[in-house]
Amino acid sequence: MDVFDKLVKDGGPIGQHMDRAHGYFAFPKLEGELGPRMNFRGKEMIVWSLNNYLGLVNHPTVRKIDTEAAAMYGMGNPMGARMMSGNSDKHDALEKVISQFVNREDTMLLNFGYQGIMSCIDALVNRRDVIVYDAEAHACIVDGTRLHMGHRYAFKHNDIADCEKQLQRAKELAAKNGGGILVITEGVFGMDGEQGILKEIVALKRKFEFRLLIDDAHGFGYMGPTGAGADEAQGCQDGVDLYFSTFVKSMGSIGAFISGPKNVLKYLRYNTRSQIFAKSLPLMIVEGMLTRMEMVKTMPELREKLWHNVRRLQNGLKERGFDIGSTNSPVTPIFMKGDVPEATQMVMDLRENYHIFCSIVVYPVIPKGDIIYRLIPTASHSDEDIDLTLKAFEETKKKLDVGDYKAEDIPDMAEKTFK
Repeated sequence: MDVFDKLVKDGGPIGQHMDRAHGYFAFPKLEGELGPRMNFRGKEMIVWSLNNYLGLVNHPTVRKIDTEAAAMYGMGNPMGARMMSGNSDKHDALEKVISQFVNREDTMLLNFGYQGIMSCIDALVNRRDVIVYDAEAHACIVDGTRLHMGHRYAFKHNDIADCEKQLQRAKELAAKNGGGILVITEGVFGMDGEQGILKEIVALKRKFEFRLLIDDAHGFGYMGPTGAGADEAQGCQDGVDLYFSTFVKSMGSIGAFISGPKNVLKYLRYNTRSQIFAKSLPLMIVEGMLTRMEMVKTMPELREKLWHNVRRLQNGLKERGFDIGSTNSPVTPIFMKGDVPEATQMVMDLRENYHIFCSIVVYPVIPKGDIIYRLIPTASHSDEDIDLTLKAFEETKKKLDVGDYKAEDIPDMAEKTFK
């Protein structure tokens, strides 16, 4: 069979719906200024699908420095991989600022979060080592473990007993192979909003010998007293050996970093393939990040406004009887029951009649019969945005419960240009 034949015949678990979903349920186009109010297919929407936690994307100070940096450096400066010709004092300065902020000895900038953590995992372990990771870790972590030529064990999501069980298995195998153990989890899980059980995992170091890497993409910038992350919030920074995050969520930019002991970062600089063989992070982004970091350190009101909105939204949902799971972060899941056609009908009602735009998760990502709406409150949302959204969900939930959204199939909402 030709390699392409199966791609045409089988669109994949999500792609099977592409002919009806493209441009509406999948690959939608939000237009206008990035923020809590944007346009979708000609209508203004209250948007809950942007990970712009601190509202920095369109902050005047951020827009100003991004514009100035673009004019000064352009997109191409510096040229080449950082090891060869793409290094600068600005890159070094940003790494020092981040190291101080997250209370680590050293930091290495990464061009992208997804490829960055994959490549770091690949560099950190060899075939004798064993990886133990949370079963619901982000796809970038899962893909990073797939690169590992040794053994890996997944523990049940945020289940410390199962984590200990897998560590025992890993301990025996690592001792036999002459290797070590790397545990990987997240600071804040982006789907259900739960913080990782960092403090409990760190406590296991008294019984097992391992190193701990956390991906805190959804926690960096606002979690904890200073915004340094989920490990600061849980009071266990000293037990987290390597701290990774991106600039995509709270910072409203692009790129990522990993922080930790100086001797380990020294090794990673010379062995992380996604950095050695890729162009350096552009100076216009580095310059903009220096300003963003200063704002995060000196403007606690950004975090305060975010948490005000989080409490208003989440308390409002719980008061109205909604199940938002065990979230202890801004990520706000709403768990409902229904099949895929019902979910799409409800999404259409929310968008077309209530002007609410949020992300939806259905089968095959989660079991059949379950629906998850994921709302991301930010510092930019207003009380009015939240109150209108609560009203919309209250009314559409009643329709869902009485069967108003029952349908045989997913409606065809694809852009005509896609067909």
